Amino acid sequence: MAASALHLRLLPSPPAGVKLQQRRLRSRILRQGGLSRRYSKVVCYYGLTTPPYKLDALEPYMSRRTVELHWGKHHHDYVEGLNKQLATSPLYGYTLEELIKEAYNNGNPLPEYNNAAQVWNHHFFWESMQPEGGGLPEGGVLQQIEKDFGSFTNFREEFIRSALQLLGSGWVWLVLKRNERKLSVVHTRNAISPLAFGDIVCLLDSVFFPLMRYKLKSLE
Repeated sequence: MAASALHLRLLPSPPAGVKLQQRRLRSRILRQGGLSRRYSKVVCYYGLTTPPYKLDALEPYMSRRTVELHWGKHHHDYVEGLNKQLATSPLYGYTLEELIKEAYNNGNPLPEYNNAAQVWNHHFFWESMQPEGGGLPEGGVLQQIEKDFGSFTNFREEFIRSALQLLGSGWVWLVLKRNERKLSVVHTRNAISPLAFGDIVCLLDSVFFPLMRYKLKSLE
């Protein structure tokens, strides 16, 4: 989910003191090659996006009540919390992906990290499912899965095994490891996103495999 895929609300510029912090932080990141110049002047807050289907469309695998709770309350609260933080944050104006990478802060997350990552995670979660989904993936997706996991069955079993190993809240991901150039299943706790480690998130899903929409999403 790129930031451009979100509904954005343009708001007044932050206070002068925050602007000065922004300029200093952006200058440091630009020197390190970590922030794209074409996004350096974006000044906007994030809005809650609706799932790409009716709220009861995932039944019986996921009830309307469950979707309403996780989208209408949790996802909504993360969006509102992030916007409140950005009002006085030097990270105001970053794209969501850039914000996540910078706020992760080498394993010492800044206050904005949890809300930013959860906004991204939840949006990608809704986009990863569709009514009457499931079946085998097609084309290059299936070929890559078979190459890196041996078979789709192996991939599915590894995905489920990873989910069962996750205690408490968290996420299970299919990612493309940049250095290894291969797909891998990983799970992360709480709001941690593979974006923070430089991985390319290809497919996010829950254990609801009948809902899966198979498509690689390049997030570079």
